[in-house]
Amino acid sequence: MNKKVCMFVWNHFTNDARVLRECTALSENGYDVDLVCIHDPKDKEMPYIEERSENFHIYRVRRYPVTLIALQRLYRAFFKYKAIGALSLILWLLLCLYLPVIFMPATILILLILKTKLKGIIIKGNVILRMILRGFSKKYSIYHSNDLNTLPQGYICAKWRINRKKLIYDSHEVQTSRTGYDGPIYGRLEGFLVKRIDSMIVENHTRAKYNEDLYGFYPNVVHNYPFKQISNSSEKVSIHEMLNLPANEKILLYQGGIQIGRGLDKLIQAAPKFKEGTLVLIGDGKIKPQLIKMVNEMGLQEKVRFIPKVHLSELPKYTRNAYLGFQVLNNVCFNHYSASSNKLFEYMMSGVPVVACDFPEIKRVVEDERTGICVDSHDYKSIARAVNYLLENPDVRNEISKNCSIARNKYNWETEKQELLNIYRDVY
Repeated sequence: MNKKVCMFVWNHFTNDARVLRECTALSENGYDVDLVCIHDPKDKEMPYIEERSENFHIYRVRRYPVTLIALQRLYRAFFKYKAIGALSLILWLLLCLYLPVIFMPATILILLILKTKLKGIIIKGNVILRMILRGFSKKYSIYHSNDLNTLPQGYICAKWRINRKKLIYDSHEVQTSRTGYDGPIYGRLEGFLVKRIDSMIVENHTRAKYNEDLYGFYPNVVHNYPFKQISNSSEKVSIHEMLNLPANEKILLYQGGIQIGRGLDKLIQAAPKFKEGTLVLIGDGKIKPQLIKMVNEMGLQEKVRFIPKVHLSELPKYTRNAYLGFQVLNNVCFNHYSASSNKLFEYMMSGVPVVACDFPEIKRVVEDERTGICVDSHDYKSIARAVNYLLENPDVRNEISKNCSIARNKYNWETEKQELLNIYRDVY
């Protein structure tokens, strides 16, 4: 019996913890999984095809169309080699003069492609088309779309055929209320497509209830818990040595994307009030230059330090350095407000107490399991008070650390993956 799964994700699949866990669980339990993602042209070492195991293969589609790459190279050469560029320009103008019907529209089209938003549309369209072609390349029985940006691909592959296949929609975010997803188009697209899927997965029950109110059905819940880690492992990358810090310096850690709405500006504002320790941010993202500028303007170069993004498999070795960790999302959209947040559990796996926002899903875990302190994440003074309390009360901090080690036996993928396997059993 064919148990082949085609899964789509709109990234390079280098640091996607949730998708890795799901693919691994399925491939270890009788499913043959092909993951279709996007190749990174900047990474010359990234393979287009990768075999993670006998039953788990990765296929990365080309990001840029070949014709667009050729146009970009010609455009750069035009300005790099001035003599050739001048001759080419003269030749092109002559062609426009004598064959205007062909070359004038071609000129306009080329400029539109290279200099307007049309270029981005073409790139996205190319990725979508290549994903669809890959999805039709084998006889799959189940298609699995991660997030709204791959749901159309899954829908076309699963349902635009005589013998329709099963389609699972795995929504990691709240697509109708999240940063970067402005405008009604996303809600309309999701509303149209969710009527045509066979099963939907969301991260927690707060989001499941939100979708029930929106679409009239209660989705399946698969929590975003990490692989179980050994919290007292000796494997550690010394942040102290890396940043030339004293061995007894307390590391106050944030790990994750350096993005808007994650309260990172509040952390930097709070840093001068921390009675000891160094605030360390591990990760990359759009607002990182702004945060570095903020640190420099406040004269906090010694108090706040940055480390580039670390590969997912190596991250626990950094996390174990921390005296405490931060998860201080801001309520900028329902997606943030309803988050469970993978890093909350990553800290837990390493026995690191957390200073966290008081949003429902995060607060439930932190307070029920006593794994940290909840604060008003919009108030840097509230963050500073919690940090100083843990700094001034090491016995309390150590007790919370022990609670983390106990809680990790409950909040881990080894127990949660059965929910995913049950969904596949029901769909299949």
